Amino acid sequence: MKSLLIYLLGLPSGVEWIIILVVVLLLFGGKKIPELMKGIGKGVRGFKDGMKEIEKDIEEEVDNKPEK
Repeated sequence: MKSLLIYLLGLPSGVEWIIILVVVLLLFGGKKIPELMKGIGKGVRGFKDGMKEIEKDIEEEVDNKPEK
């Protein structure tokens, strides 16, 4: 059932992932991939920090809201 769901969604399977990884390695080279991953990690970290800051701001507004 699970493999049918993956097939219907069009998600890559084992051999397709290997082909994708080989193509990425050929395009970026061995030296560029760590730099690429580092940049992606910084972007994800910045996004998470931004989300935490927004949640904190919302909680502060809810706490500071005068009750009726």
